[in-house]
Formats: sequence, structure tokens, C-alpha cells
Amino acid sequence: MNFVWNGPMIAFYIIALGVLGAAVLMLSVRKVVYMALSIGGVFIGAAAIYILLGAEFVAVAQILIYVGAITILMLFAIMLTNHKAEEPPFQWTGRNIFAAVGSVLMAVVLLAVIRSTAWPVQPADVHLNAGNSNPVAIGLVMFKQYAFPFELVSLVLIVGLVGAVILAQERKEDE
Repeated sequence: MNFVWNGPMIAFYIIALGVLGAAVLMLSVRKVVYMALSIGGVFIGAAAIYILLGAEFVAVAQILIYVGAITILMLFAIMLTNHKAEEPPFQWTGRNIFAAVGSVLMAVVLLAVIRSTAWPVQPADVHLNAGNSNPVAIGLVMFKQYAFPFELVSLVLIVGLVGAVILAQERKEDE
């Protein structure tokens, strides 16, 4: 398999490393506010990858919806839940060791599957901007084929926010 090292490929690897770094940061920090901010970094990196793919409309929607709305919604949920600022220090337990080993094994399996899959190659004469960012086509696909999952995701987000508020109220009553 030959890799062509050109500008977009180098930019992709830099952005992918940034996204992975933000994702690892999200999983490793102990404060929930920092987790919400680092997932905003993951969303911005995903938007940058969409721009590299020539889907500018999807990138702008990613920034407006996920970076703007979802990250702010998560920050409001954190403020409403009365999350304690002090967290106990991290300690390796049997569960943490099992999770780490399972994660490494899953990464190895995913890497093996990705490397063994015959991925379709795009012809050289097809340009990246050839119809990938048509808002009308994206809207038709989103609201005809994926209307139910789209609404289901919004319902899950609302239920999560209401559940966080209920848990915060129960915690205040116990104190």
C-alpha cells in the first residue's frame, strides 16, 4: 500500500493526532468541566476533517451544533448537577486494569480489521468538492432516511439533561 504524502494527507494526520489527543485528555482529566471542554476540541477536530473532505456545510453544521450547542448544553448540565470540585486521586483497581487490558485488546483487533480490509480507492479524476457539501441533498437524506435516529438523539439528550437535574435535586435533599 503506497501512501502519497501531500498537504491534505499531512494535515489529516496532524488533525487526527489533535483529535486523539483531545479524546485522551477528555478521558484522563478528573474534572468534568475540563472533560466538556476537551470534547469540544474533539468536535472542532471532526469539523476540520470534514473541511479536508470538502464537506464545508457539514463542517459548519458540526461547529454550530456540536461545538456550540452540545458543549454548552453539557456545561449547563454540569452546573446544574452540583458536581463536587474535589475528586479522589486515581488508583489502579482490578476494574481499571481489566478496562485497560480490554481497551488495548480492542484497539489491536480494530487495527487488524482495518489493515486487512480492502478499502475502495477513489479515482484520481474525482475532485474532493464534487457534490459532497450540497445542503439540499444532505437535508433530504437527513430528514427522509435518518429522521427517526435524528429525533431519537435529541430525545436522548433531553432525557440525559432531565436525569442530571433530577439526580442533582436528590443529592441536595440527602445533604
